[in-house]
Amino acid sequence: MSKTSVITARLDADTLAALDALAEKRERSRAWLVAKAIKRFVEEETAFDAFLQQGEDDIARGDFLTHEELVAEIEAMRPKKHAA
Repeated sequence: MSKTSVITARLDADTLAALDALAEKRERSRAWLVAKAIKRFVEEETAFDAFLQQGEDDIARGDFLTHEELVAEIEAMRPKKHAA
């Protein structure tokens, strides 16, 4: 059984031309560049989904600050102005 699968995608002429130019510059095939781009996209989107899930889990546990609490914390960190 093959460890890879073939997929198809429709690209406009300008994107395909840019892909071909990049493939030539990198001395790689179109398929190699597309596979690398898809892998990067899937990794980034998966990490983003995990980040969102962590936030949702925090909220479900009650582990968050209200807007007012956050503003108060930020204000407490700001240097105080001295009256002249």
